[in-house]
Amino acid sequence: MKDLLCFFAAFDHKKVTLWSIWVSGVLLIALSLYVTQTLPSLEDQDQDHIRAPRNSRQGFVNSTSPKITIFSAPDPLNGPPGPRHVLALRSWLALSPYLTVVLFSRHPAVVAFAGSFGPRVSVEPNFDFTFLGTPFFHSMVARSLASTSDISVLTDFETILLPDFISTLSYAHKLDYDWLLFAPLRSVSNFPFQLDEAGKHWLGKNGKRIRTQKMQEFLAQSWQWNCHEGRMLMAWSNRGLPIHTGVLPPFLYGKGLHNHWVINEAMSSELRFIFDASWTITSFYVKDLDQWSEQLVEGYNFSNIKNRSWENVGNSHLGSLYGSLYFHGDNYSNIVKHFKCASQNLFINTAESIAYSFEQQSSLRLWRRRILHPRREKKTMECIHAITSLGRNMACSVKHQLDLSRPLYLPFSLESLLSVLADKNKTIILAVAGYSYKDMLMSWVCRLRSLLITNFVVCALDHDVYQFSVLQGLPVFEDPLSPSNISFDDCHFGTKCFQRVTKSKSRLVLQILKLGYNVLMSDVDVYWFKNPLPLLYSFGSAILVAQSDEYKETGPINLPRRMNSGFYFVRSDDTTIAGMEKVVKHAARSNLSEQPSFYDSLCGEGGSYRLGDDRCLEPETNLTVHFLDRDLFPNGAYQNLWEKRKWKSACLEKDCFILHNNWISGRRKKLVRFVRYLNKESRRKSMREASTSLNLSLQSNDFTVRIVHAGGREELYLNALFASQLMEKYPGLCVARPEVFKNPHKSFLWPEEKLLPGQKYYLIPCTTAQKLIRRHPEKVKEEQPCEGSKKVSYGNIVVDVDGDDSDEYIFSAKDFYTSKERWSSCLLKRSEVKKSSLSPTLKEKGHKGSGWEPSLTSIQELSP
Repeated sequence: MKDLLCFFAAFDHKKVTLWSIWVSGVLLIALSLYVTQTLPSLEDQDQDHIRAPRNSRQGFVNSTSPKITIFSAPDPLNGPPGPRHVLALRSWLALSPYLTVVLFSRHPAVVAFAGSFGPRVSVEPNFDFTFLGTPFFHSMVARSLASTSDISVLTDFETILLPDFISTLSYAHKLDYDWLLFAPLRSVSNFPFQLDEAGKHWLGKNGKRIRTQKMQEFLAQSWQWNCHEGRMLMAWSNRGLPIHTGVLPPFLYGKGLHNHWVINEAMSSELRFIFDASWTITSFYVKDLDQWSEQLVEGYNFSNIKNRSWENVGNSHLGSLYGSLYFHGDNYSNIVKHFKCASQNLFINTAESIAYSFEQQSSLRLWRRRILHPRREKKTMECIHAITSLGRNMACSVKHQLDLSRPLYLPFSLESLLSVLADKNKTIILAVAGYSYKDMLMSWVCRLRSLLITNFVVCALDHDVYQFSVLQGLPVFEDPLSPSNISFDDCHFGTKCFQRVTKSKSRLVLQILKLGYNVLMSDVDVYWFKNPLPLLYSFGSAILVAQSDEYKETGPINLPRRMNSGFYFVRSDDTTIAGMEKVVKHAARSNLSEQPSFYDSLCGEGGSYRLGDDRCLEPETNLTVHFLDRDLFPNGAYQNLWEKRKWKSACLEKDCFILHNNWISGRRKKLVRFVRYLNKESRRKSMREASTSLNLSLQSNDFTVRIVHAGGREELYLNALFASQLMEKYPGLCVARPEVFKNPHKSFLWPEEKLLPGQKYYLIPCTTAQKLIRRHPEKVKEEQPCEGSKKVSYGNIVVDVDGDDSDEYIFSAKDFYTSKERWSSCLLKRSEVKKSSLSPTLKEKGHKGSGWEPSLTSIQELSP
């Protein structure tokens, strides 16, 4: 019996042991199943649109509360800031003590408005703007990128923000990625909530505190979204990385397209993680149907100032000519969207059917993955379906706004421009330029603005420079009587073209004098060191004050035909008008330029009306001509100032007002003079002394060669280069002009041909080049015909005109800009080829400096 009991005891012990082993095995199997279900598969890891960096912990970086700077620009023509702006600004400051605000403006009312909010709100006057005060978007972006804050934000001045804005940015700040987010602004017709006096809590109609969720529920019932209006909030991390590659065109801020354009280019550049935060940021503005008051703003009395449609047309032209927005389309349905579900931050990519959470470091493939937690899965899927459905409703396209056929012009007459631009003494500074001198025109404008001189107007001698000036925000008008067929490179001193152009200048000066305005005529090749008007006013009436063209350092400066008609000042009085009429009539009869007519009419032929060494007196009109001191107003030959390496320093030591870039023949030689002797020290000094600038340092296409790759990526080179250099760097690619898709026979470059600054060129596979030529038949000279085939050459391309063209390839500009993926395999093969030493001279921005300063030495080029 005892033995039997021992047997059963041993049996029970073995049974318990077996049961425990079996249960442990089941638990291990269940645990492994759980792990395999919750962790992403290798396939998912390869296909996830967003990947976690190796050196980050769960996709985040350790960080304290981010420092945020919101940049905005009040509309200069909408009057001083009002209640809507006060509410918007208070909503920003209530978000975080680490948030500051920078307003782009020069209006005294904005300065006073900002001062009432304390040191966290400042005004930035050093930015680029149009003659009406509209800010340039590229200038605002440049200043924002140079900010020392962790996050920069650009938004409309009337935007109201709720606390979820700061939680979204705080979450984005933790991401170990360079990122850019955007959120289109919604509009509401009524917002009955206010912040308390301390600016910390929102109050309802009854004066009691109201929760953010309640305000959001109220807004959801009435707000509207209009993508075509273009109002948007954009924010990005400030870690020294640019937003996109290539050039940011001179868009006018708040006039359409620029936000869509930047998002499209940022996605194409793939430098940052781009996502739509429309569902996690409550940003809106209160619609005001009667925002225009009848009161004139700053004296602007244009009849159609409220309808500034030309500004939107200008942005439309720029959006079409620059980048790839015109070819790619701009539907936001494929952009990654950020949303919160059950207190969990998720990113959703509907195009790839992926939802991603950085906290979990795992991807959730929508509608395809089985999740172990059915309740959470159900709630997450409901959020995803809601966001996806809403995203379809919010799909936006601005394709119709990209229209190059819309005419670009300023609807202002010369009289209306003068009435707005003239200073308190009714003085106008006049410049006359054709398209060939647009680079020097912009340099001239930049110098005047750096000296805070705004009473200038530009006369365009051709329609190209007129459109260029409109896009640059310049006060410009066209002269209907200006000569046509102005040569690009052959319109310098002594040419027939020069003679026709200069006669237009004296005629225009006379026209403005008769309208009651004093005129300072300045050629665009005159470099200004300081404002000469206070000195010129001291000469009084009935005196024409002009620069002397005498090159000898000693002796009289009023010798025959030594009056320079490229820089002179005249008052609007009867005596001066009579004298200018004599000049214009004499020039009309002369076969020379207007410059000899000035001297012969006012100083007499051979100098018969000379008085002393620096004056003349015209006896019929009693007009006195005073020749300016050459130490203060030197010409291009005086003391060989232009030959000095530090010509700026030499002029500043002489206390010069100006230095004329004359006594040299040819536009290109003048340009070389301007830039040849600029050293780093003088360039930095100019930047420090400047109070404002055009800030076009990234826009100086007139001195760059633009090389466009498939997909729209651009390379910029500062100097001219041979096509053979690019062909060596990119084997298998040919260099072509932009018209290659319409006229390939004349578009491909020979290896020995030069690529010139200011021009754009395409890099196209030579196989595509052959097919383009075959698709556009043209009578050509045959070279070495072979039996059964005809081979002809274009540039460095030999084409079998009877060859097969059945393969589908790139035959339009649209295909070229959207074909980056199509060529990826070809690019991978070429990557094994050793590259030449040729590299772009313009480097991408690496790390931001300690502060931002405007640039004064750059010149803008708008040719596509």
